Amino acid sequence: MDSFQHWGELAALGTALCWTGTAIAFESAGKRIGSLVVNFVRLVIAVFFLSALTLATRGLPFPTDATTHHWIWLAVSGWVGFNIGDLCLFRAFVLLGSRTSVLIMSSVPPITAILGWFLLRESLRPLDLLAIVLTVTGIAWVVSQRRNPNATAPEERGHRTQGVLLAFGGAIGQAGGLILSKYGMQDYDPFAATQIRIYAGIVGFVILFFVTRWWPRVFAGIRDGTAMLRTSIGAFFGPFLGVSLSLVAVQRTETGVAATLMAMTPIFILFPTWYIYREPVPKTVLAGTILAVVGSVLLFM
Repeated sequence: MDSFQHWGELAALGTALCWTGTAIAFESAGKRIGSLVVNFVRLVIAVFFLSALTLATRGLPFPTDATTHHWIWLAVSGWVGFNIGDLCLFRAFVLLGSRTSVLIMSSVPPITAILGWFLLRESLRPLDLLAIVLTVTGIAWVVSQRRNPNATAPEERGHRTQGVLLAFGGAIGQAGGLILSKYGMQDYDPFAATQIRIYAGIVGFVILFFVTRWWPRVFAGIRDGTAMLRTSIGAFFGPFLGVSLSLVAVQRTETGVAATLMAMTPIFILFPTWYIYREPVPKTVLAGTILAVVGSVLLFM
């Protein structure tokens, strides 16, 4: 089994699958208590999942064996990814609409590849670059074809330039979080590394809520049992399992390749949304899906 060369790529696909489940759960919970509250609560819940797992597998419920290097860089990656990146993205959803914002987020893989080459001296073969282009093109095609009637109204309001900049800020935050995670983690346990990132994210949200005086909304959201159940499901597949798998991915393969496969969530979410909401899947969306799948297969070659 150790001779298998693609554990990183498989972990990246697993991340995309996890984020498919967490997107559906968080969308439902966010409509009840607000996305900012969901973002904070999901991290708190994920800490308990991670502590139980690391206690069982490492005998350490808290990453006390992490070095100063691990703590500093993984904490910074948590702030960049969970706080700055997510806050930019969710604000972009309001100003620009979710469809266009997610389309701009398709730029995460090439941004990650460029940052990985520049900061970590990672190299990609011509076939890898071709595969990234094909996959990102397919994902962007699928997202651009999926019309969300609720996403068009915000685009008609103004603030488009600000929304575009915020969406790119979210993309850079996600890409930067991956790069910083890889540099900070090195050969450290990915699940313990996720703990450090989440602790940093929680601290960031606590500071934000004190500044914005959002604590009453947080406490009101916690009292919503239905929202908490859905947030717990999303926390399991998101910051617990999904984020941990993403760190396994960047640890085992180039960050550009990992980011490309992790961006497959819009493809994977097609079937659940068709099954749950009976959304039709146009032929153009199927074509983009095929293109993205072909690019993903090339990344395994």
